Amino acid sequence: MASNHGLTTWVARLASGASLSADAWQQLEDQALRDTPRAIAFDITAETVKAELEARSRLLQAVYPQIEQFCQPYPQLSSNLFETLWNLWLPLSIWLADQRRAHDRPWIQGILGGQGTGKTTLGAILTLVLEALGYKTLSLSLDDLYKTYSDRQRLREADPRLIWRGPPGSHDVDLGIQTLDALCQTGSKQPIAIPRFDKSLHNGAGDRVEPELVANVDLVLFEGWFVGVRPVDPAVFDAPIAPIITEVDRTFARDMNAKLDNYLPLWERLDSLIVLQPVDYRLSQQWRKQAEQQMRAAGKPGMSDAETDAFVEYFWKALHPELFIKPLMAQPGKADFVIEIQADHSVGAVYRGGDRQCQG
Repeated sequence: MASNHGLTTWVARLASGASLSADAWQQLEDQALRDTPRAIAFDITAETVKAELEARSRLLQAVYPQIEQFCQPYPQLSSNLFETLWNLWLPLSIWLADQRRAHDRPWIQGILGGQGTGKTTLGAILTLVLEALGYKTLSLSLDDLYKTYSDRQRLREADPRLIWRGPPGSHDVDLGIQTLDALCQTGSKQPIAIPRFDKSLHNGAGDRVEPELVANVDLVLFEGWFVGVRPVDPAVFDAPIAPIITEVDRTFARDMNAKLDNYLPLWERLDSLIVLQPVDYRLSQQWRKQAEQQMRAAGKPGMSDAETDAFVEYFWKALHPELFIKPLMAQPGKADFVIEIQADHSVGAVYRGGDRQCQG
């Protein structure tokens, strides 16, 4: 397999418009095929690898300047730029473009990922690359479907456990269904109102703002911390798993699990699902602490470490990653792509859900 250094060197040459030797090109093909789970995920075979990598090379030259500029402020992206671009962002964009060409309506791509997994970054990169391929992308977040501030206040009065926005039940599922159906049924030729949410309103509680009018959408990137997540057998809550320890915790977890039923009609609108999965789910707590620490260091309001722990654990109590996301990845056909995220935010393995790699 090509070393990371060799891969970086060759991809850098291709990005500059230079050609590769036959030996280097052959090693690129061998590398693509040896990573069997990734090759399966991107539908790459011995018969198609040459054409796939040639298409990837052409696209690389077209988009590299914009991608490099986008990544410059983010050291964690810049340090592995060529490898991530070549092995993930380009083939994933090509795969999405292929899906769009095969349909006469916008492709609805779900992106599931917890805090710090890079949902927003992935969406921005895919938007840049797909634009170069001639496709217009719309980014929609589960956050954009929050119920209004007044509605959520009433929810909290009825259920004081809803201390943070975000758990199942705090979204307007019908609004999401109507939005995705409108995009698909009209072919998005006419302007469609896309809901938007401003988290800064009401002292951080957030509220809806004027919808955004969009038209001629080819692909929708619909992301969120539990997009595509399905209810599980309530019996899983009988055994304690931190931080679901007390009977109060277990009751809350069971109630949130039951509310996921209401989201299933929305998930049915997804054409496929990408799961951004940390190698250890607890990394999301570490990443959130780092983000809050950076905000405080910059003189901005930020939660203390203790407040951050309580915040993250609240959402683990609602939908624990080990109980909800792991089973989703293990079921064939539920997650089209699983993208592992390392502790330094770099990309690890890429495979289809149900692959043996996600059983561990």
